[in-house]
Amino acid sequence: MKRVLLTIEYDGTDFHGWQLQPDLLTVQGVLEEALTKLFSKPTTVIGTSRTDAGVHANEFCCHLDCDDNIPDVAFLRGINSLLPPTVAVKACKTVPNNFHARYDAKGKTYVYHIYNSNKKDAFKTRYAWHIERNLNIEKMNEFCQMIVGTHDFAAFCSSGSPVETTVRTISECYVKKQGEDVTLTVTADGFLYNMVRIIVGTAVWVSDGRVSLCDIPKILQTGNREGAGMTAPAQGLFLEKVLY
Repeated sequence: MKRVLLTIEYDGTDFHGWQLQPDLLTVQGVLEEALTKLFSKPTTVIGTSRTDAGVHANEFCCHLDCDDNIPDVAFLRGINSLLPPTVAVKACKTVPNNFHARYDAKGKTYVYHIYNSNKKDAFKTRYAWHIERNLNIEKMNEFCQMIVGTHDFAAFCSSGSPVETTVRTISECYVKKQGEDVTLTVTADGFLYNMVRIIVGTAVWVSDGRVSLCDIPKILQTGNREGAGMTAPAQGLFLEKVLY
């Protein structure tokens, strides 16, 4: 029996997130179904984390155990032929049997996309939050720098997240604008439920003046969810990289 690490990408638009859910279309569900067909026996995978409904991934990692010795090239060709067009296995490699896709991850990088234009775009709005008003990138970056470091991010977490602690360490967070495309990139040792989307929503509200920069330390200190910004729409969020 060997353990294999898969690196996949997916368009999350039509999925109810990564994690297997009864009677709902999930990325884990279609991947396990394809693997079960490929190996001709039930096969399960363990993901590096969960992603919400509508969230995408350029690099999502998961592991599985199998006793087949299919060459990598043949495996990739075979598994991808069984997956829908919106899911692709990009790479596979054998890892030590004690490797764990979730617990061995040292951090993750997410990128959130905003389409900042007064024009409608039939394609960009599928993968970005369309905001017509001008955004203040300088103020957004000031906010981003204020949350870099180790903080209690309870105010940036939606309710219903069963975690032992809401303390996380953000190593980088910044906003860039190129033409009509705005991206917020954030890397941390871990993320709470909806944390990135709330960070983005707060950055936009800081730009709008609905949240003041001088209030950010108090929001972090009190953990008051109502003090932070809205939860940004799911379609703009991409899991960009898993750090091992």
